[in-house]
Amino acid sequence: MLDNGVKGRDDTSQTNKIQTLDPNQLMVLLRTGASSETWRKLHHYLKNVHFKNNLDEEIYFNENRDLNTGYNIINLVYLPNGVLHREIVGSYNPYASQGQNFIINEKAIVWESTFTQTPPQAKCSESCPPGFRKLTRESEPICCFDCIPCPQGEISNQSDMDNCVKCREDHWPNHKRDTCIPKLIIFLSYEEALGMALTISSIFFSLINAIILGIFIHYRDTPIVRANNRGISYSLLISLMICFLCSLMFIGRPEPMTCILRHTTFGMTFSISLSSILAKTITVVMAFHATKPGSKLRKWMGSRISYTIILSCSLFQFILCLIWLFSAPPFPYHNMQSEIGAILIECNEGSMIAFYCVLGFLGFLASISFITAFLSRNLPDSFNEAKYITFSMLVFCSVWITFIPTYLSTRGKYMVAVEIFAIQASSAGLLGCIFMSKCRIILIRPDMNSRKSVTKNN
Repeated sequence: MLDNGVKGRDDTSQTNKIQTLDPNQLMVLLRTGASSETWRKLHHYLKNVHFKNNLDEEIYFNENRDLNTGYNIINLVYLPNGVLHREIVGSYNPYASQGQNFIINEKAIVWESTFTQTPPQAKCSESCPPGFRKLTRESEPICCFDCIPCPQGEISNQSDMDNCVKCREDHWPNHKRDTCIPKLIIFLSYEEALGMALTISSIFFSLINAIILGIFIHYRDTPIVRANNRGISYSLLISLMICFLCSLMFIGRPEPMTCILRHTTFGMTFSISLSSILAKTITVVMAFHATKPGSKLRKWMGSRISYTIILSCSLFQFILCLIWLFSAPPFPYHNMQSEIGAILIECNEGSMIAFYCVLGFLGFLASISFITAFLSRNLPDSFNEAKYITFSMLVFCSVWITFIPTYLSTRGKYMVAVEIFAIQASSAGLLGCIFMSKCRIILIRPDMNSRKSVTKNN
């Protein structure tokens, strides 16, 4: 009991001793660290403090021995007369919301005269500007870090961000990587040089095709036009003209209707062209064998067999296109992975099986036409159109065989340009190889455009 009484009196005397200190003496006590015994004995009373201040705020220590209201940041300034002045320049409240827990008014801080250049910094690294993120150095304090640029596709729009933020799929960082901007829209347009060049070439070849068609119509009763089956020649020329013009649908922003018409029109017109060439070749072979004595092919001669071949092949391709359109038609697709920082708008084929069936049938027609024309290339001069057909199909197959690796090795809008080039080059090969020599005879060598010259044998 005596010990407890003595201890109680000692604590009371220490408390009274603290209470009698004026602010200057308290500051000296804090600086020198004196009277540590006094603070130790006073701790028991401080942790149980619970009262209201002048702002009607409850002041007490929580279970972690922290003040529930946070702390004021005080700037101690010695005035010229030697008086110590206290100025609140900020606050720290760990219970406040993010961004409001630490508030500091740097302009209100008065530094000692020794800091003449810049205020002291309580960190070893400068702030990371927007577009960068902090990377903490190993085995160093948390305030020591390196600033590294945000990776591709990410930004930081504030200083000293620990992590960068990924942009939306249809957005991309700007040059400084501090904000996300919409990705560039890419497609083969009429305004750019490549699109304009392909458009001009398409119109040019279609005009040449129209001129040749006009020549054949005007000279339709001449021997060289009659000898080459006028009806099939008209069908071939019209289908080739549509082939040249359908390449224009590959230029411009892909839309649902243009995506459907691109490949179906291409498949149908080329099937008509190739079936017309096949009908021409078979007609030449049958005409040669029908001239032999006792041949039973004479009753098959005429336009019936030719038109049957064209209609049956075109109908089969038309059925394939219908199956394609009703199962999974082509549609516009926003490709965000092909080009970095851009959106490539292209036509997705939809059903790849149907797409390859359409292309496969065209390849089948081209192969049969080439083989048939190649086997009949040594017929007499009166039937020498097979030679031109053989060379035209050789050009056609060479273009599309070269097209496949080139198409697979290109990206973006250049894939569409390669496809347009293949359509125009193969169509121009058929047009030039089959019809240019006949136009030369009609226009330049009319003396050869006679029945005697056409029916002349070796």
